[in-house]
Amino acid sequence: MRHTKHFLVFLCLLFIKPATIAASELDSAFIERFATSYLIEQFPSTNEEKVRISVAHLDPRIIIKPCNIPLTANIHDKNSTRNVNIKISCDESIPWKIYLSAKIEITKAVLIAKSTISQGDRLDESNVELAYIAINKIRGDKLTDTAIVFGAKAKRRIGKGKTISKKSICLICKGDMVTIIVSSDAFTIKSQGIALSSGNINEQIKVRNTRSNKVITPRVKAINQVIIHL
Repeated sequence: MRHTKHFLVFLCLLFIKPATIAASELDSAFIERFATSYLIEQFPSTNEEKVRISVAHLDPRIIIKPCNIPLTANIHDKNSTRNVNIKISCDESIPWKIYLSAKIEITKAVLIAKSTISQGDRLDESNVELAYIAINKIRGDKLTDTAIVFGAKAKRRIGKGKTISKKSICLICKGDMVTIIVSSDAFTIKSQGIALSSGNINEQIKVRNTRSNKVITPRVKAINQVIIHL
């Protein structure tokens, strides 16, 4: 019976360890994982953006002292999204800190040319696809919605892999024959016209009415359709 009691006491001492013991047993792998977890919280991935984080390995010559309280992490400038330095600190009575470098690549989903698109070609699923591009390589406002792009024509040649912007396409291009829709709550009138300028959805363009020869400025409604709301 005495041996049984001693065995039970031994088991209790074995499993009831101090809560701070994990924090005091530190190595380079733990520090690197801690830094990575911190950066993931600071730069979370979304449906529109993906984040790739790469934390550099600690110098094996660095001696990591114990820490009996939770570690803290901090970066000096969160706006620097390419190369950052993470400060890992132990704020005990005798504090210490370690710095790690990391690379952060943020990519954004944008529409690109799946194959070379010649001037005047219609854009559709055969020549356009969604791809993730590093944000530091994206210039200007790039398109992400296929509903805006599919059916539009290329204003100029778009090379394979190049991003697609409003400046490179037109839902209605200069010289296109268009249907002019004049709409109100009481009636709708349709007529024909010729586009005198190019534009995309909801943009105003100049159109010459072929019946009256007047120049009007309707908004682009759809492919080869413009509208004026009365």
